[in-house]
Amino acid sequence: MTRPCNDTFLRALLKEPTEYTPVWLMRQAGRYLPEYCETRRRAGSFLQLCKNPAMACEVTLQPLTRYDLDAAILFSDILTVPDAMGLGLYFTDGEGPRFERPLREEWAIRDLTAPDPWDHLRYVMDAVAEIRRALNNTVPLIGFSGSPYTLACYMVEGGASSDYRRIKGMLYDRPDLLHRILSVTADAVSAYLNAQIESGAQAVMIFDSWGGSLSAAAYREFSLPYLQRIVGDLICKQAGEHIPSIVFTKGGSLWLESIADIGCDAIGLDWMIDIGEAHRRVGHRVALQGNLDPGVLFASPERIAAEARRVLDSYGPYNTGHVFNLGHGISQFTPPENVTALVDAVHTHSRLLRIKNE
Repeated sequence: MTRPCNDTFLRALLKEPTEYTPVWLMRQAGRYLPEYCETRRRAGSFLQLCKNPAMACEVTLQPLTRYDLDAAILFSDILTVPDAMGLGLYFTDGEGPRFERPLREEWAIRDLTAPDPWDHLRYVMDAVAEIRRALNNTVPLIGFSGSPYTLACYMVEGGASSDYRRIKGMLYDRPDLLHRILSVTADAVSAYLNAQIESGAQAVMIFDSWGGSLSAAAYREFSLPYLQRIVGDLICKQAGEHIPSIVFTKGGSLWLESIADIGCDAIGLDWMIDIGEAHRRVGHRVALQGNLDPGVLFASPERIAAEARRVLDSYGPYNTGHVFNLGHGISQFTPPENVTALVDAVHTHSRLLRIKNE
């Protein structure tokens, strides 16, 4: 494995100097792009799109054709792991993802096993390999997974939830059962991410999307230790190159210092914390990724540029350790041309900051 021609994203994650601040966007391949919608129509469904390596490659590359982004991220879904565990993932229009067989019975939880990613999730590894070939060493490829707690929420609730009634009932009444789910899922996520790395992913990200719904004590018991376990199990080097890891807990600003201590290379930030404050709190222990409010992309190009500059200025006059991103996934209603305004503003202003502080 050699570093890509544009390795700015990797250098930022490793806190090496960069000529500008790299940028990519969570959910950068998605419904806001008309070309994505056309490919999804041809696929027949979202799940069929995820399970077709050629089409997954096609949509992964679409935003890089439009925008001067510094990284590609594998097109897939965090729920492929519980689907491979036999829970029966399906999607319903207007309702989002659902499971045919959510974990409600003790026997089902006791029987839960981690799937072999090279068998049950081979289509993801094939997509990673195909994307790496198609990128032709231009920019890095990011692999990803959901966190054990976030996946457990879906697995127990049976889909998205507004009140987390079932998962929190289990958390407080039967913590032994939840720890069983989390332990098996942590093993599954570790194996899944390592298989992505072996297939060609050059960085990996763990999405703890629902971790912020936990109390401080519950986060430290039911989310953070499993994130640390996965980070410790990851392949750190592949063909002589370090494979950086990013941990993103939405709503996790309270625990930044604790997350920085688990061994990851970077922390993803939502938009509810000032990135300058986050930088002061964690220092140079980890890189930071974020953290523009995705809603900014509904504004005018001038306002988008101004808000991008605000985030860059808040991070401070440093040429290391910052990857620009949104604080959550891009909305399907975002005008595609507004992403151009954002990417151009990040690249232009971050270069000027470096010149100013030389």
